Amino acid sequence: MRIEVICTGDEVLTGKIVNTNFSYITQKLEDFGLSVSWETTVGDDRESLLLAFQLAGSRADAVIVNGGLGPTVDDLSQEIAAKAAGVELVLCEDWLTRMESFFQRRSRVMPPSNRKQAMLPAGAEMLDNPVGTACGFAVDIGRARFFFTPGVPRELRRMLEEQVVPRLLAKGGVQLAIRLKRFHSYGIGESHADTLLKGVEDLAADGAVKLGFRAHYPQLETKLTVRGADMDEIGRILAPVEAEVRKRLGNFILAEDDQTLEGVVLAELEKRHAVLTIVETFTSGQISARIGHLPGAENVVRRAIMARDLGEVCVAVGLDGVPTASGISVQTAEAVARAARHRTATTHALAVLIDLDEGADRIEFAGTVCIAIATGTGVASRRSRIVGGREWVRLGAVEMGLDCLRRHLQGLPVHERIDFEAPPVPGKP
Repeated sequence: MRIEVICTGDEVLTGKIVNTNFSYITQKLEDFGLSVSWETTVGDDRESLLLAFQLAGSRADAVIVNGGLGPTVDDLSQEIAAKAAGVELVLCEDWLTRMESFFQRRSRVMPPSNRKQAMLPAGAEMLDNPVGTACGFAVDIGRARFFFTPGVPRELRRMLEEQVVPRLLAKGGVQLAIRLKRFHSYGIGESHADTLLKGVEDLAADGAVKLGFRAHYPQLETKLTVRGADMDEIGRILAPVEAEVRKRLGNFILAEDDQTLEGVVLAELEKRHAVLTIVETFTSGQISARIGHLPGAENVVRRAIMARDLGEVCVAVGLDGVPTASGISVQTAEAVARAARHRTATTHALAVLIDLDEGADRIEFAGTVCIAIATGTGVASRRSRIVGGREWVRLGAVEMGLDCLRRHLQGLPVHERIDFEAPPVPGKP
């Protein structure tokens, strides 16, 4: 099945916003064995949109159109879809009622402009949107089935997974059940993981399991796409393969499926009725931000301290007498973690201190990361050199700090060499 994706909007065409929706669509389709043959980006212009729809309708079997379903004058997808399909726009009473109820529940009156979102091409199939006011719809244009989706990322993702993908699979004649199993890891690069998992697909007969990877530094996603007659058969096929993946990737697996690293850490802390203090430098507070917004974090995260200057960090945790002129070291991180835990009366304290190289940002730019986790029974710590530029150092330090805490809570070694480390600098603590 030949699939085309059309992304609409002047802001996308001119590069004013990054088109993350397209990458999400293609990755999600790839997970289910569907591939995209063409991608078209077109602005908010009636003639250009009509030409794009007509061309896609002449060469593709299925087309996903993203954007242009809003209530404003530059949202043109319904209008141009109707024109390309040779039909009139008609009011979808069901969706209009849904929108009016949406506004009423929020004690608001629906603006007249939103009525436009309930106007669909005659004969179109409505696609539900439970998290927004823009319903999607499906309609035939030329030889292709078009699926129109909203541009708001969370609305697109829900509609794509629940409405569009099942229809694409049915259109492609896929009779088998499909499941995607995902493993999230930190510390292993894509080529390293590929080597470690060589031959793992052969544990399932007849190519029933497809192995794939998606690298998004600092994490790596390992994907197993499994096909079978039903979900019971998929479970039997998948069991030995996923067990082998866990065995080979070992401690580097930090979460699975829809889990996140920060979610795993929070769950481990909640299980222990623990409370946490976080101290971080150069991270822009991203460790705290990763955990702090999660449900339940208000009962776990007691204090978050962020500063760029080591002296200010020491003052904040009530640590006197630590020589800061010599710079950041593992010993310093341990002292900061102990002091932070004592000052805030928590069960756990995580300190992530970063000593950056000097000079301009470049690919060889690195930073020394010193991490310490203090508890009532002692301190676990590690030191690492992360290379790749200032942003890689920041992202890597955030991930390593959270992952070290995860490892410590799960009884795993905190220090295990990763693929992103650089050799230590002689003479540095």
